[in-house]
Amino acid sequence: MVHAFTALVDARRDRPLITYYDDATGERTELSGATLANWVAKTANLLVDGLGLGPGQTAAVRLPPHWQTAAVLLGCWLVGLTVDLTGDGRTDVAFVTAPSSAPDAAGPEADEVYALALDPLGQPFRPGPPPGTTDFIVEMRPHGDRLPPVAATPDQVALADGTRHRALLEQARRSSIPTAERVLIDADTHPDPVVWLVAPLAAGASVVLCRHLDPTRLSARLATERAEPFPAAA
Repeated sequence: MVHAFTALVDARRDRPLITYYDDATGERTELSGATLANWVAKTANLLVDGLGLGPGQTAAVRLPPHWQTAAVLLGCWLVGLTVDLTGDGRTDVAFVTAPSSAPDAAGPEADEVYALALDPLGQPFRPGPPPGTTDFIVEMRPHGDRLPPVAATPDQVALADGTRHRALLEQARRSSIPTAERVLIDADTHPDPVVWLVAPLAAGASVVLCRHLDPTRLSARLATERAEPFPAAA
């Protein structure tokens, strides 16, 4: 599956690969293939050089659909980590946003917990990360921006439910992503990264990922971004 990403990076190095909208905040962030590869590389190198992690170890990813989440997931998969999207069990590393204020909300059990502010400009937490966490942005920035060798194999476990990379790619290809240069996906309707991230990569498409999508803006956004909707309009 990560080979699909590296191939797409080569094809779209100077063109948009992820365009992210949040209609609740007005954010629009666009990453070229080269820029996303930079984020993925720093994430992967943090995991390998900073934590000494590799194939067979696990990462909990408790993050919403977001361009930074794409970098985290791809970085984990690139170095061969198994990703737990539920975060229910103990893992070697975890990625979270600001923790819930609910009194019974449990944080992930992990040797290292990185928090992401999900700032539009990729900035760290101000004044600092939540208690018990390490700021992901601060820690990943010093690491190299060259993609390390792909450690994952088609038969390696990609998800904690036992899904292997080969099956993950096959599942993504069955999601009926339109055959198009760019695909617009409502992240709140399709929060599964198999749909909003892996499927476009498998199809060789860039993604326009929209959170809190304002339906009154959909037609104009499709035209502006020259994208096809997922699922395709009836």
